[in-house]
Amino acid sequence: MEKFLDFIVRAGSLDRRYIFLVIALVVILPLFFPIGLPIRPTNSSQDVYNAVEKLKAGDKALVSFEYGPSTKPEIQPMAVALMRHLMEKDVKIYITCLWPDGQFMAMEAIQQVAVRQYNKVYGEDYVLLGYRPGAEAVIKGLVSNFRKVFTVDARGNFLDDIPMMEGVNQVADFDYLFSASAGYPGTVEWVQYAADPVGITMSTGTTSIQVNEVMPYVQSGQIVGILGGMPGAAEYESLIGQPGIGTSGMDAQSVAHLVIVGFIIFGNISFFIERRRSKKY
Repeated sequence: MEKFLDFIVRAGSLDRRYIFLVIALVVILPLFFPIGLPIRPTNSSQDVYNAVEKLKAGDKALVSFEYGPSTKPEIQPMAVALMRHLMEKDVKIYITCLWPDGQFMAMEAIQQVAVRQYNKVYGEDYVLLGYRPGAEAVIKGLVSNFRKVFTVDARGNFLDDIPMMEGVNQVADFDYLFSASAGYPGTVEWVQYAADPVGITMSTGTTSIQVNEVMPYVQSGQIVGILGGMPGAAEYESLIGQPGIGTSGMDAQSVAHLVIVGFIIFGNISFFIERRRSKKY
């Protein structure tokens, strides 16, 4: 017994560099080798899924990318999962960007989902309209007349030459709106200047820290569901049955938390054993 206690005391004074190494390993390994821990979707994530499920083949979805590299780990997985769901249902996807970096995020998601996974046709199944400066002024312009804001798409094609743009002139022509947002301009502006005035069904995906800001719009019914940060992305991946970086990211986060708690418990046990011995002698 004494030998075991000696081992615990020595382990309690373990060089912190080894602890950092262990934490690094438990974070990195699940990203490459997902564990597949159970994920229970929240009601808000389920609401987003249900809204997309109501769409029919040929319906039109407007997806707006409003985030950059700094929030990519949280929002990109949910944007990719949403696009997968829409493409599974053969919904036509129209992509706009209120942030300059959003266009690069959108291009990466398109390459991953539309090109590599589903082999969709540009201009017939999806289109990248691109970025326009102006924040909420852009949204207001899209509500009134698309072609006042976009004369060409991100590739330089005239909108009138793109087959899927036929009959699309304003936000009211869409069946669904999704805002993948990390801040301003983003979800709140889409609600105020598009979803509410037009009456279009809208959902959103935000960073975890933004959920409290956007939740009142969800509770009032102005937004149908919200995907909150990486947990929301993992939940949506679970709902569509396609695990991705959101799922593996939550695996890494969960395991890391468990290991950290284990180190805390072990360190406290070591501390109390050592203190008890010092009082004894």
